[in-house]
Amino acid sequence: MEMTKIAEYARVLYERHGNEAEVEAAQKARQFEEAGNSEEAERWRAVRTAINEMRGPHES
Repeated sequence: MEMTKIAEYARVLYERHGNEAEVEAAQKARQFEEAGNSEEAERWRAVRTAINEMRGPHES
């Protein structure tokens, strides 16, 4: 999956799920990793990173 598709998917996921989108992406990455699909897990980690970057710095 190319970076533009990852960014687009991250944007849509974030719009639909808000702050839970990052958690969902992390869960998907873990599920794929446990299933032995490291390539798909890496894609989901990239989606999670993109979501995190969209959210910007965390406020305390």
